[in-house]
Amino acid sequence: MKLEFQERQFVPVLLGGDINTYSVARAFYEAYHVKSYVFGKYMSGPSCYSKITNYRANPKMDTDEMILKAVNAVSNRYKNKKIFVLGCGDNYVMAVNHCKERFPDNVIAPYIDIEQMSQLVNKEHFYELCDKYGIDHPATLIYRREMGMDFEVNFTYPVVLKPSDGVDYFAHSFEGQNKVYIIRSRKMLEETIQKIYEAGYSDSLIIQDMIPGNDEYMRVLTSYSGKDKKVKMMCLGHVLLEEHTPLGMGNHALILTEPNKPLMEKAKKLLEEIGFTGFSNFDIKYDSRDGKYKFFELNVRQGRSNFYVTNSGFNIAKYLVEDYIENKDIPFEIAQDEYLWMVVPKYVAFKYVKDAGTKKKMRRLIKEKKMVNPLFMRKDLGIRRYLRLVKNHLRQYGNFRKYYK
Repeated sequence: MKLEFQERQFVPVLLGGDINTYSVARAFYEAYHVKSYVFGKYMSGPSCYSKITNYRANPKMDTDEMILKAVNAVSNRYKNKKIFVLGCGDNYVMAVNHCKERFPDNVIAPYIDIEQMSQLVNKEHFYELCDKYGIDHPATLIYRREMGMDFEVNFTYPVVLKPSDGVDYFAHSFEGQNKVYIIRSRKMLEETIQKIYEAGYSDSLIIQDMIPGNDEYMRVLTSYSGKDKKVKMMCLGHVLLEEHTPLGMGNHALILTEPNKPLMEKAKKLLEEIGFTGFSNFDIKYDSRDGKYKFFELNVRQGRSNFYVTNSGFNIAKYLVEDYIENKDIPFEIAQDEYLWMVVPKYVAFKYVKDAGTKKKMRRLIKEKKMVNPLFMRKDLGIRRYLRLVKNHLRQYGNFRKYYK
């Protein structure tokens, strides 16, 4: 089967190389039959060797200098078209925002201003907003380096420890670095804090009450806010399984789309009150102790698992094009129907999902062909790309055996 491409008024430029990037490129192809330019750091990942991307790699791709060079090159080549520039990771989004004022006039970078973005990605500030707008979040202690070890944790171990600023944190790598830490004692807490700051991290740390429950208690909420600062779309996913590798902790592996209007209304109110524009992505967990949904963080971009939204009938590329190119009046919609998004082998999914009723629902959706793995697009399986995908797919068996607790 051959891919077909069409000339459009716009060209997508995507920064990154992982599943996030490929999912956005696939959304653009499925809606408009366009090929996306993708700029990543390495010749790896699902966008590499794809037929729906022009993939370019440079180890310094997440720097302002290289982003400007890449975007300017595409802009100059297509002077009579609009160029969408989308970051597909926190570091890329921040870098795009740093460069936004220096982009040519035909470039669209659909993001809030850099000052507001810097505040929202900081978890400490996000929890202040939650308190202001009546959104529940886990009991939290904000730790600052100047506190030394003179502080008290007023909730029981184990607790969760994570950086307030993820971009700065991952810029200072060290042996044993995790995305999130499950801390089981005061001694372990002090040792981990010391290790993080010795690596060069400088912002605050978040110490949180650990909400009980496995992956099936998690939710992910994706929204699109138009350039008029009104929410246009919301799609809630019930996370059924996450990755458990040290640097992949919390990455979604299996999502079931399902609505929850009261929960979505809370997030909608916050987004519109602060004047947000573009894609947003909330991580949430249901707390069975008090029956409340607790918000963990706000990502100021489409999430890594964004194709669960497109697969549910809300193609994310269409929102950008209809808003910025076609200037349509987009009505507010929420995803209602059940669909399944899966990036692990079916055996892994059914082995590690615990709830019998959920497994029954998964089988039904697979039978009804309402399940998608965004990476295995049928027309985009050249031999080199296919073999890489299969190798990474099979690696999940070992990853879950080793890390899933």
